[in-house]
Order: sequence, then C-alpha cells, then structure tokens
Amino acid sequence: MKLNIKNTFFVGLVFLSISMFWQVYDNIVSKILSDTFGFDNALRGIVMALDNIVALFMLPLFGALSDKTRKNRWGRRTPYIVVGTVLSALCFVAVGASADSGSLTAFLITLCFTLVFMSIYRSPAVALMPDVTVKPLRSKANAVINLMGALGGLISLGLIAVMVTDGGAYLPLFAAVSGLMLVFLVLFLALVRENKLARLREEDEIRFGIEDTPDENEGNEKLGKTKTVSMIYLLVSVFLWFMAYNAVTSSFSVYAQEIWGIQDGSFSLPLMVAQVAAIAMFVPAGLLASKIGRKKTILLGVAVMFVAFFAAFFLGANLFGVKIDLSGGIFNNPMFYLMAVFFALCGVGWATINVNSYPMVVEMSKGSTVGKFTGYYYTASMAGQIATPFLSGLLMDSLGMEVLFLYSAVFMLLALVTMLFVFHGDGKPLPKKSKLENFDID
Repeated sequence: MKLNIKNTFFVGLVFLSISMFWQVYDNIVSKILSDTFGFDNALRGIVMALDNIVALFMLPLFGALSDKTRKNRWGRRTPYIVVGTVLSALCFVAVGASADSGSLTAFLITLCFTLVFMSIYRSPAVALMPDVTVKPLRSKANAVINLMGALGGLISLGLIAVMVTDGGAYLPLFAAVSGLMLVFLVLFLALVRENKLARLREEDEIRFGIEDTPDENEGNEKLGKTKTVSMIYLLVSVFLWFMAYNAVTSSFSVYAQEIWGIQDGSFSLPLMVAQVAAIAMFVPAGLLASKIGRKKTILLGVAVMFVAFFAAFFLGANLFGVKIDLSGGIFNNPMFYLMAVFFALCGVGWATINVNSYPMVVEMSKGSTVGKFTGYYYTASMAGQIATPFLSGLLMDSLGMEVLFLYSAVFMLLALVTMLFVFHGDGKPLPKKSKLENFDID
C-alpha cells in the first residue's frame, strides 16, 4: 500500500489557494482598516474576528451539505470548491478595489461576502482528502496537504513583500492573489477527477480488507472525573495559546509599522522567518515527543513562545533604551536579525505545540468519540481567535500599541500554568515510519 503523492499534491492545490487567501487577509485587511479607514485597535479587532464568527456557523453547514450531496459527474466536494473559489476570488478583487477607493461601506460589504464565499468550500476541501485516500495513508496525505498550505502562505508573504507600498494601491495584490486562486482551481479541475479517485479508494479498501466498524456504544463513553479535569485544563490551555498567537497574527502588520517603523510590505519578512522555522520544526517536534512525551514537549513549546513574545515586547517598548527602529530599511539595521531570531523561536514554539496538542485531546477519547472531542478542540481554539482581536485591540487603545507582545506573553504564561494540571492524554508517540508523516498536523 503506497500513497500516490502526485494525486495528493493535485488535491492539495485547493489548500495552497486557501492558505494564500488567509495570509493576505490576516495581514493586509488589518493594515487597511488602520491606515485607510482609521479604525482604532478595538474596532479593527472586531472586524478581524468576523472570519472566525462566520466559520463557527458556516463551516459545519457546508460540510454537512457536501456530505449529503448526491454523487454527480463532478463528485460531492468539487462543485462547492468551484463555486466557493470563483465567488471568493472575484469578491476579493472587489475588496481591494473598495480599499483603494476609500469606501468603507463597499469594503465591509465585499469583505463579508468574501468570508461567506470562502466558507462555502473550506469544509468540502478538508473532506476531499479522506474521500480519496484510504485510512492507513491519510497521515502521509495530510502531511502533503499541510506542506502545500505552507507553500501557499509563503507565496502570499512574498507577494506582500514585493507589492505592498506605503500609500500605494492594494488592488494589484488582491488581484494577483485572486488570479492565482483561479489558476490553481483550473489546475485542480484539470488534474483531479474526484469520482475516479474515490472509486480507486473504494477498490483499495476492498483489496486490503479495510473497513470501518461502528461502535455499538458510540456516544455513551464517559471520561471519569480525573480525565474530565485534565480535558478541561487542556482545552483552557488551547484557548489561551490561541488568544496569544492570534493577537499577534491579526495585528502585526499595524504594529510593525507603528512601533518598529517597518515600511511597505517588509513586515512580511519576519513572518516568513517564523513560517520557515515552523516547517523545519515539525519533524524534530514529533521526535522530541517520542522521547519525553507530548505534555513536556508542549510545555517546552509554550515556554519558548513566552520567551519570544516577551523579548519582542522588550524591544518594542523601548525598555532601558533598547528599541528596534527599522524605518531606514529592514536589512540595514542589525536589530532586524535579532528580531528574526525571536520570530524563528515563535515558529519553533508554535509548531511544537500544534504537532502535539490535538493528539493529546484525541488520546483522551475513545474511537467512537473522536469527532466529539475534535469539536471540543476546535471550539476552544475558535473561541480564542474570536475573542482576542477585540480584547488585545482594546488594551492597545488604552495602554499603547507596545502592549501587544506583552499581552501575548501573559496568555502564553497562563497556558503554561494550566498545562501543568493536565495529567491525562500524555504519552510517548511512536516515531513516525516516514519523515513525511511528521507534517501531519491540524
């Protein structure tokens, strides 16, 4: 039994496209709200939380709709992928045009439509890989998908670095990303035949005797008191570190300009450092967990991120006369390279947490309750991402923009404390049979 890397790569084109969109959304929409429309940080935070609010309701809806869609010549998931990609790409161009025209009403309307259209196909896109891949190979397949998503994020960060200028138009960047989304959709349609791949998966399941056996006690298992307490502390930890991380991702483009004086789209360069460091850490994070256990590995990752965030706050707050000023050019100041070290640490810490946190949740579930516990995990993470843009924005309005990294450091410290009370779901996972499988994360 061997994974067809080529077909999985083609399926991953959709995830590459999705990641491209969200990288631009997180970084540029925040910048537009601040620079073009003069939103304060709290109000900007409310708008930046809209995508998670929409996702909370729309993703389960369209996931269920695609499940119930009868098989047709295009398959169950592909129609949603086509409609969602086309509508969101076209609407995203309108978002860029609205930003350049200075029309706040048009900007907010087109942005809301774009977020709804993106929700049409995110769940069907996620469901497509399991539809066309037999169970024993899904870990490797998801690793390929994640690498495709990471590549999409890096592409967008590169476009931001090249195309965003202070006082310049945003439409070219939005049009370029939308155009690439459509190009990758065309490639996907040309190279992926959903029904054929699903049929091949069914044939493989018959050939290798793979089948799902439903559990008669599905939904009736109980954790017990001590496991329940551990699960609560673990979910609180998930909530807290998403509060910390998402505060930075939703505000960094504005922070980098106001506090560090980074001009144009150069703020994307530290983010690229973090992204590359995270990708490089996926394999070591899995190996480390197999040696010392998931809990200790997560605690190490949280501690690393706390150090990175606190160090960034130290430099941004001009404590003891030490401050980063990159207004004269990002590569001309040696302090940039010091800052890059902190962002690399942030990427390393975040990868270490992500590789091991969801498996700890699943470890406390039984076979028939994996879906329910997965829902708990995503509810906790989504709640953090909804709350933190507004809360962090409110504090930045009250205490100054410099407080951003201190805010994130505090929440990471709180997550470190709550993780100490998690006594179940730990373990030393077996080393992956293939290095590729280390990229199988959520």
